Amino acid sequence: MTTPTSTGPETYRSPLLDRPGAVAGDREDAGVAAHHGDPLREQRLLVEGLAAVDLSHRGVVTVTGPDRLTWLHSITTQHVSTLAARTSAEDLVLSPKGHVEHALHLVDDGETTWITVEPGTAPALVAWLRSMQFMLRVEVTDVTDRYAVVGEPIRSEGAEGEPPTWCDPWPLMGPDSAPYGPIVGHPGEERAWREVIVPRGELVARMSDRPLAGTWAAETLRVAAWRPRLGFETDHRTIAHELDWLRTAVHLHKGCYRGQETVARVHNLGRPPRRLAFVHLDGSGHVLPERDAAVEVEGRVVGRLTSVARHHEDGPIGLVVLKRNTPTDVDLTISGISASQQEIVPR
Repeated sequence: MTTPTSTGPETYRSPLLDRPGAVAGDREDAGVAAHHGDPLREQRLLVEGLAAVDLSHRGVVTVTGPDRLTWLHSITTQHVSTLAARTSAEDLVLSPKGHVEHALHLVDDGETTWITVEPGTAPALVAWLRSMQFMLRVEVTDVTDRYAVVGEPIRSEGAEGEPPTWCDPWPLMGPDSAPYGPIVGHPGEERAWREVIVPRGELVARMSDRPLAGTWAAETLRVAAWRPRLGFETDHRTIAHELDWLRTAVHLHKGCYRGQETVARVHNLGRPPRRLAFVHLDGSGHVLPERDAAVEVEGRVVGRLTSVARHHEDGPIGLVVLKRNTPTDVDLTISGISASQQEIVPR
């Protein structure tokens, strides 16, 4: 069995792809199943809390040592210096100009901080973290070749005796965070999600007694929850405000960290140059537009389609990142397909 390594996710093939009906994913989600024969049924199983998703292509990084939490606190966006054992946090690494570089799904077990990241990004994260160690008592290790991630539609932290478990806080407001989208009635409230980190040798056994859903189903429910994903909703210019990411991943009153000036300036003095929106696509055709397709208003490009999916109830849906001043009441066109937008981050 091959495992993800520093060469990237394209070399990896999950053993769960040997299950009958499994169809492999591509691009960022290559190496694991996109679906197992019926993506719409798999969505329903996730909504009902019955299925699990193979995310063994994700990267896994550990940070050990007595200074690990105070050190991570000092260089990232989240307040983690006093993070209690088996408590999850979402954290971002920003560039000096405040652009999002890494998204960390982080949980500490009392001795080790466990971080899961997007496929293929662990080596770059580890390299940057090691460059920031200086004389502190920390050790950073890429353990992707030894540990795998399993996605579960459960909103609960891992209990004592369970494997390290990151519970997605989206869209719940963190302390000293700020919403750029709705506070009440957010569709993400209906989505339960967590990531369980297990030894790779136990992956098949852990998934053997439950129905499987593929990444298509998980991604569709992510899109319906307006949940941003690194590499999808982000590009080299993205700041967290544009995606309503401050609500779960940024603490606004902690010490200095790289990119903090941009976070504070935009939050206190201005509005982000772009904004995330949710779209319903015309479902009369059988083909969905490709991700990264241009979004147009009367022939003028105003943004891009960052995620697209077919929902089991709502049909074709997507997330788009638009220029901030794009009117909310105009028809959008994406690859010749009309779309109506629902505002997430306001103009």
